[in-house]
Amino acid sequence: MVIPVEAELKQIFEQQRDYPWPRPQFCPRCREPHVWGHGFVVAYFDEYPAQLLLRRFRCPGCRCVIRLRPKGYFERFHASIHRIYECLSRRLVNGRYVAELSRSRQRHWMLALQRQVAAVLGESFRSRLLEGFEALVQSGRVPVAGRI
Repeated sequence: MVIPVEAELKQIFEQQRDYPWPRPQFCPRCREPHVWGHGFVVAYFDEYPAQLLLRRFRCPGCRCVIRLRPKGYFERFHASIHRIYECLSRRLVNGRYVAELSRSRQRHWMLALQRQVAAVLGESFRSRLLEGFEALVQSGRVPVAGRI
């Protein structure tokens, strides 16, 4: 289970294991009031060339592993939500992808967004993809995920 928390990537990068991650007050699955530290997991983000360590916890009741992740990032994505939106917006408005990122990666986001918008919001949103992006985020979905 991934829980987004307020965290500063720069501080995580500088402090690594010493970063003061907030401990969950209870397990989100079974509401057990005590969770144990369960080490760290490696994650990569576009802004940093090296790996970052994200904190994990484990519930002794249901044995759920809880991973903390900085807010502003979709699960399993290295780019921030803002950066993804910016790239898609530039492509839709100017007809060009952002030069600093891989074109194939940006095309993947665009195609996934088109599929998600058509499947979840309907054909009426096909011409309003950026609105669809925002609507999908508001509903708790990842608008650029490959799976629907």
